[in-house]
Amino acid sequence: MTTLPATDLQHRFRAMASNVTVRVIDPTPGADAAITEVERLFAQVERSCTRFDDTSDLMRANANGTQWMTVTPECLGAIMAALDAHQLTGGAFDPRVLKTLTGLGYDRSLDFVGGSVATPAGETTSGALAPWSPDIDVARSRVRIGREPIDLGGIGKGYAVRLGIAALAGFGRSALVEAGGDLATYGDGPDRDPGEPRGWRAAVEDPRGGSAPIAVLDVSDSAAATSSIRLRRWRSGDRDVHHLIDPATGQPSTSELLAVTVIGDDTAWAEVWTKVCFLAGVEGIRDVVEREGLTAYWIDTSGTAHCSAPMRDRILWEARS
Repeated sequence: MTTLPATDLQHRFRAMASNVTVRVIDPTPGADAAITEVERLFAQVERSCTRFDDTSDLMRANANGTQWMTVTPECLGAIMAALDAHQLTGGAFDPRVLKTLTGLGYDRSLDFVGGSVATPAGETTSGALAPWSPDIDVARSRVRIGREPIDLGGIGKGYAVRLGIAALAGFGRSALVEAGGDLATYGDGPDRDPGEPRGWRAAVEDPRGGSAPIAVLDVSDSAAATSSIRLRRWRSGDRDVHHLIDPATGQPSTSELLAVTVIGDDTAWAEVWTKVCFLAGVEGIRDVVEREGLTAYWIDTSGTAHCSAPMRDRILWEARS
């Protein structure tokens, strides 16, 4: 745990295939313990929700889809978040993409950062599924997933950030939890220089590559998430694929978008809407953001950036096209 100027606290750790940063501004007594609790929550969500360990709660539930399986409260919470998202989006968000991901060779943690990744071609699903309706027993913390296995990757990380920022409530003037681009904040942020506006800021990576951001956004007192094909893309057999699977086809999306960022009140929901927007594609994304009133920023395959009306007030800086 790092002590910053003016007693601010910062702690970094690795979880859920992401670098996680926790920061508390003007911490109050108990802040150290609260930060430790954030790391514990991430570890518990990862341990129980990972698809890369057959003994995790998620994979045991997947393997016994028609039977009641007891899971941790964190795993149950992530499954319930996924179900809420599936129902609210009319099935546009669907966690039943595990067969496609494993069929494309993403059945283990792949070294996307290390360079080009190639996997053998495998069998994938095709066509839309019936609405997902798992059985959930909250009182006994148990679930029946159904016959189709699920993946909690993105929403699981957003759910962990949700739990983390809640654990920090009341332990400082302001706080941040950020995990691989998914984040949540409260308070007015760390800036204290005279004349400088306070606020938490987040850079939007250029999905075409490079280290320079394409925009900087104000994420004060809010949550944000990004879905992008910048990193998790690979060669499966004789085709280029990525991890954003369209539930309508059971295949990687061909939406002609490179990245979508959404700012909202909750990281798990921001994560959901980034995926729904991404799958809507260049032709449908504006209809989605306007219908849902989303604060959204997106980049298409030509490298052109677009945003919804509510996002304009959040843009602090933007690269020139």
